Amino acid sequence: MHAISTIKIVAIAIAGSAASQSHAQWSVTSLHPSGASYSIALSGSGSNQVGAAFFGGTASALLWSGSGSSWVNLTPTGASGGVALGADGNRQIGYATFGGQGRAGVWTGSSSSWVDLNPTGAGSSFAHAGDGGRQVGRAVMGNQSRAGLWSGTAASFVDLHPTGYRASGAEDISGSQQVGWVEPTGNGGPFASLWTDTAASWVNLNPTESVHSRATGTNGTQQVGLVFVGGINRAALWSGTAASWVDLNPMGSVSSSAYAIDGVFQVGVATVGGVSRASLWSGTAASWVDLHALLPSNYNYSEARSVWSDGVNTYVSGIGANATTGDFEALLWTQPIPAPGAVALLGLGGLFAARRRR
Repeated sequence: MHAISTIKIVAIAIAGSAASQSHAQWSVTSLHPSGASYSIALSGSGSNQVGAAFFGGTASALLWSGSGSSWVNLTPTGASGGVALGADGNRQIGYATFGGQGRAGVWTGSSSSWVDLNPTGAGSSFAHAGDGGRQVGRAVMGNQSRAGLWSGTAASFVDLHPTGYRASGAEDISGSQQVGWVEPTGNGGPFASLWTDTAASWVNLNPTESVHSRATGTNGTQQVGLVFVGGINRAALWSGTAASWVDLNPMGSVSSSAYAIDGVFQVGVATVGGVSRASLWSGTAASWVDLHALLPSNYNYSEARSVWSDGVNTYVSGIGANATTGDFEALLWTQPIPAPGAVALLGLGGLFAARRRR
């Protein structure tokens, strides 16, 4: 097992609106299972994390509860593999592979609990995230990828694909808001996209100065992803319109992307000093926090893929490359939330709402 011990990091200053937490402690834990050659933690809810690991060249959907030894294989009987991409309370969202084709599905903690979401007429499908018992993703129908929304069954599938476009996919959901991407029929794109439960509600979030963009996370009010501006990918934050976008690309970064949002925190990756670094923001480029700096020196790559809170801790999940072992490892960053009195004194009331965001 190539697991690092939990590392306590003291006096890490969180920038921006959370800068007053100058003595907040972070810990980092490797979730990498014994015998796996690759693992990644893609989302979480409460004290659980979800993702995938490769065993013998085959991807298995996994559920963890905070340690490398806690993993549960969610891949259903008869499937050749799977990936858990999202989490919603006691539900895990993703897909399993049957006959070489992915089928969107939902689990509730075990491989036997898997529910097939693949809609009628779809050759394949992939569920990416969930919230409040609903799931988003995409279904391939007639060789066309179409963004979709489910409510826990295959028959509940709602087609979000806007008229006149070549392809689309939904990446995240919060309340009545869904985000993802849409490709035009001609050249260019994809374009970051926002929906509110119907195809007709589609909003193009691509800024006028951007060649292409993608939205990958939402908290129900704001959206995150990337835009291609000035010759590089830039982590982006929107508030419901293309014109509202905020450039999160930190100083010195040659490329960045935001993958998830929860409350005022955004997470993703920024390439600084030739290294891809797991990153955390709180609404501005200047608020950037280098989560990669919390890892041992033998880690030469990392990404943060999800951020959420259970009311006790703030969690960030992702991946790091261990140069010593040659493995890519699922990682979990954890920070205790200050006591309510301390939060009130800092003027941060409501900052740490106890909910998951992919």
